[in-house]
Amino acid sequence: MLGFIPGNVHLYQMAFRHRSAATQLKNGSRSSNERLEFLGDAVLGAVIAEMLFKSYPYKEEGFLTELRSKIVNRANLNQLARKMGFDVLMIFDQKAVNLQTRHHSMLGDAFEALIGAVYLDKGYNFTRHFLLKRIVAPYIDVHTLAETETNFKSKLIEWCQKHGKDISFDMAENAEGESAKMFTIHAVVDGENQGIGRDYNKKNAEKMAAEKACEALAL
Repeated sequence: MLGFIPGNVHLYQMAFRHRSAATQLKNGSRSSNERLEFLGDAVLGAVIAEMLFKSYPYKEEGFLTELRSKIVNRANLNQLARKMGFDVLMIFDQKAVNLQTRHHSMLGDAFEALIGAVYLDKGYNFTRHFLLKRIVAPYIDVHTLAETETNFKSKLIEWCQKHGKDISFDMAENAEGESAKMFTIHAVVDGENQGIGRDYNKKNAEKMAAEKACEALAL
């Protein structure tokens, strides 16, 4: 599946262990793929950002941000993971994980965790090459995505109107010491925060929050 022999096999086993099947470690923490997912998300974002920066040298930051979002959003990562055969590799508690969670988050989370495992095992340059050659090239049509309009904000608003739900995009205060130019937006549906977006452009932050809310609501 990967095209290379893993060094630290334990990392790759961990990448496919959902939190529902986490094991208790001696230090009291639980062993699942959540920490690897956190790391893989950052590495994936960096690699895709660099690729788009070089592929579209004359496009503005807003275009690059939206296109990166289309590539790394949860729905797209779920599809990639399914195409790569992650279904049969996942370790999870079938009683604790409902079908909706399986379809909308578990595989995408494992995809990011796998990237984190490759990074720890092989380093950044290897991971970058692996992503571009083994993932992006065969599975992602970047130029088609660039021409496809995906307006998550409009999609979320239309869904809320259809189902009689209140929707607002609320700006949160920045953390102490954080740049005043950074916008943090919460997509609030019926009083519940469903997604957070952060960007130096307010509209982009709203789009990111709307995308996260669409993922959370399985739209």
